[in-house]
Amino acid sequence: MSPRTLAFVESPVQLLNVLEWAHAHDRPTASGAPSRTGLIPSQAGRHPAPRAPGITLVVLSPTDPMSRGQLRRMAELAREEGHEVRWEEARGGAGAPLRTVGGLAPLLRRADRVVMGDPFSRYVQLLLTITGARDLVVVDDGTATMEFVTQLARGERLVRWHRKGGRRGPRDLLLGPVSAAARRRLTPGEGRRVEVFSAMPVEEVPDGVTATANRFAWTRARFGPPRVTRGTDLVGTSLVETGVVDGDRYLDAVRGLARTHGATRYFAHRRESAWKLHRLAVETGLEIVRPELPLELIARRGPIGRTVLSFPSTVLHTLPPALAGTGVRVAACDIDPSWLTAHASPRARGFLSGVTGTARDVHRLTRTAPAG
Repeated sequence: MSPRTLAFVESPVQLLNVLEWAHAHDRPTASGAPSRTGLIPSQAGRHPAPRAPGITLVVLSPTDPMSRGQLRRMAELAREEGHEVRWEEARGGAGAPLRTVGGLAPLLRRADRVVMGDPFSRYVQLLLTITGARDLVVVDDGTATMEFVTQLARGERLVRWHRKGGRRGPRDLLLGPVSAAARRRLTPGEGRRVEVFSAMPVEEVPDGVTATANRFAWTRARFGPPRVTRGTDLVGTSLVETGVVDGDRYLDAVRGLARTHGATRYFAHRRESAWKLHRLAVETGLEIVRPELPLELIARRGPIGRTVLSFPSTVLHTLPPALAGTGVRVAACDIDPSWLTAHASPRARGFLSGVTGTARDVHRLTRTAPAG
């Protein structure tokens, strides 16, 4: 396929959104005719016919077992779609980064287009300094995409929202030149195109950047429609693990939501710790579900509750299009400022409020029920 497309992913959601991007851009088959494989809902449960190889997907594998397991399953789906998948143990020991970068350098130099899921990743930023690709695409890695676009538009250094405003450590200072070079590469210029493919609200679009909406067309064509139950499901978040929300306050909020709204299942975020999930199960009585695929696919396969409750997170923006036409209601639960930890960045409160407030086709709960 021409141009040669190289994609870097570090999470299951990133890989899903690369597949959505490929589907939305109607990648041609070897004969040059557009591929329509998988577009018929009645065939959603069957494996689609192989598509012509066109994307080389490089998985920069994380270390946590939950993410690795979901990535393995997503890699299988990508191969079924006709994509080549290259699995890199990018964090497998002290010498892994050097081996990984050295092994990928030839691919990077030949690539005409690079697709990435996390422009904040130090790994991806380093790889961007090697490639001469003139076509760069950023697909969603959750709510961080909103911050990336804003920072790019304002010419700010690339830093994750939950760390913004914090003190820069020695590692940040050491890798500062790499981050600055990546930001320059991600700025459109003569002969260099940049696209953001996102389900998130992208409002402050930098000059020259193409913003394309992710409608989850591949997900809807490939899976479902789901069986919808009468119950309520609750979606977990890793805000405790990232140090933004206090663990005890979070537990109280989940207990209150489960009691008030009759939730029976809790879909765990892949980064939630085992100790926290065990405590949630014991103290709330919720059934803890650890999905083997991103929640958008799990929900689309079903069964899924008629109401899905979520704290500020990506799913407030991705579940409504993925579940369009199913009758499922997605409801947003705000984070009370008193839940934030002393370590939460000054940016956290406004950012979380913005994630909820900009979500479309979502019911906003007036208040989170108090725990009792």
